Amino acid sequence: MKTDSVIKILFIENSVEDAEQIITLLRNAGIAVRPARATTPEQIHSALEELGPDLVLFNPGVNGLPLRNVAQQIDASARDIALIACVSKMDDQGIADMFQDGVQGVGSRSQPKQMITVIKREFDSLNTRRQVRRLESALRESERRCDALLDSSNDPISYVHEGMHVRANRSYLDTFGYEDYDDLLGLPVLDLIGPADADAFKNLLRALSRGEKAEYRLELHARRADGSTFPATAEFAHATFEGETCLQIVFRRQQVDPAMVEQLQRDSVTGLYNRARTLEFIDNAVAAASEGHKGQSLLLIEPDNWAHIVSGIGLGKADELLAAFAHRVSMLLGQEDVAGLLAEHTIGVILHTDNDEAIREWIGGLQQAIAREIFDLGTQSITLTISTGGSLLGEKNANTDMLLNQASQALRSAQSQGGNRSELHDPAAREKADAERERNWLGLLRQALTQNEFMLYHQQTISLQDAEGDYSEILLRMNGPQGEVSPGFFMPIAEKYGLNAEIDRWVLTQAISALKTRDRAGIPTTFFVKLTADSLQQQSNLLPWLDRTLKQANLKNGRLVLEMTESKVVTMLRPAQEFITAWKNLGGYFALEQFGSGLNSFQLLNHIQADYLKIDRSFMADLPQHPENQKKITEICQQAHEMKRLAIAEWVEDAASTSLLFACGVDFVQGNFLQEPQPLQVNF
Repeated sequence: MKTDSVIKILFIENSVEDAEQIITLLRNAGIAVRPARATTPEQIHSALEELGPDLVLFNPGVNGLPLRNVAQQIDASARDIALIACVSKMDDQGIADMFQDGVQGVGSRSQPKQMITVIKREFDSLNTRRQVRRLESALRESERRCDALLDSSNDPISYVHEGMHVRANRSYLDTFGYEDYDDLLGLPVLDLIGPADADAFKNLLRALSRGEKAEYRLELHARRADGSTFPATAEFAHATFEGETCLQIVFRRQQVDPAMVEQLQRDSVTGLYNRARTLEFIDNAVAAASEGHKGQSLLLIEPDNWAHIVSGIGLGKADELLAAFAHRVSMLLGQEDVAGLLAEHTIGVILHTDNDEAIREWIGGLQQAIAREIFDLGTQSITLTISTGGSLLGEKNANTDMLLNQASQALRSAQSQGGNRSELHDPAAREKADAERERNWLGLLRQALTQNEFMLYHQQTISLQDAEGDYSEILLRMNGPQGEVSPGFFMPIAEKYGLNAEIDRWVLTQAISALKTRDRAGIPTTFFVKLTADSLQQQSNLLPWLDRTLKQANLKNGRLVLEMTESKVVTMLRPAQEFITAWKNLGGYFALEQFGSGLNSFQLLNHIQADYLKIDRSFMADLPQHPENQKKITEICQQAHEMKRLAIAEWVEDAASTSLLFACGVDFVQGNFLQEPQPLQVNF
């Protein structure tokens, strides 16, 4: 499931608090939610029309609403919506009855992980069904176009089912000397093959029909109706005709030198297959895996620190080094293995092995061979290390995009740990790999805290209402082995091991120092700084420290705005309320992030004294194309202004969105379109 997907959820639930708990669970798991709530059939009907939910989460105890009626109402909407029952207690008979009444999943409130898993699974299944429908529609359209192209094509093309012709174009008839298609209808395709090639052709047809690994082209002599023959290349592809699976066969007269074709499929620098041909090999491997073929894997191999190496040897020598590197990879390939250049310095290898250990041995052998090698480049001699990421190919991940993504993520993970490493995507070993990766990140975090390896950026927050001074959001990054690392990678681990409060303290120290420097330079600035839940738990230490530090910096009130997400504040309402009240007594300001994403966001303001409301980013995606989001933003701004709060829109994507946000009444806007984050200078 993509973590940046927004799930639209309709809660059929009496308790707002119970619904908010599930919303918070999902957001803490990195899942964006657009919620609505209903308790009556009328409200359900309205929400189904206005929200267009992906999922419906139903509490069986809502106002006596029968589950079967809710399921029928969803069915009547003619929408593909997954219905999930949220129960306090799981019992076999009750669950069986719920599935019989129409639910697709049952989640337990007392088991948060199980609840999240069920929601993710049903959302993924929904997206899969949607994708299948899109693909079916695209397939039908493609078949219509292919049929039209078939008749206009100069290539001789036929469709064969169980060895018999079921369709052929005019060029095919002319090539083989037939006047009319009726002369071919029901004729075995084998009758058009020369006697010397008949057995090879028959065996290939049999292998393709069984889904066995086979070449998709065959050089042969084709036979015309008058008995004469001509050299040709038959190219095969799986297809459907009138709903029946069949083979498409294209007969091409041999006019091109096969050696020239092979040369055109090679990269001119490395001699490996080029990207297009390599992707064809990957597609073929995926097709074989989908039919149950085992023992294949995709590896992505890159030299470590390539950009730094190229800057040292010069662009003129980069191709020479890449060619030598590719040659070392090629030397270790087996007879069935394939290597190709997938990107500037990324080599893809389709490895045929019987077991995981053999893959690791091959990678280890390659790493040693590269590390031992001295690459001579004119007057320079250098050594290399490599990082390798791979994915075992099986029926479950028999999809080219998925396979490439898995291998790419494994490669980036290996590089992020310092390079000269390898990592294989293997679901069976995921827990062990995650634990190892977590230990590595924990070590990097502790090192960053002791050696000052964090860094700060600031992104300008632009006033649409001519507010005085500069406003900026403070963004945290970490220096990792392979460059900057965003907090999404390391903050969850920091939270797990109790390091968040210490990181918060470091960020605040740097931000206050930068504010002090800007104040002295006559640049009045306001910084928005994120605060974690751990700092709320330690507010008895944090608040006195903030008081002392701000007084020493001699900053005006309001220069430092602390912010937390709405979902975090909801789950820690009492400590958040106490902290914010004490912070405001010190002259500080507070902002609520992801505002408007909850069921009763404005009700929260009865308990929390927030000065700024940062509207949830989900409303900003393709804003000009979503009038319902524009309406919601306008409502948020109107209510905010009535309560003397200022509204901020983050993640603004384009000029049209900026104009619309101004019309909606937004006070500030922020986003990469307006300004990319800049390094924060603590001292000018």
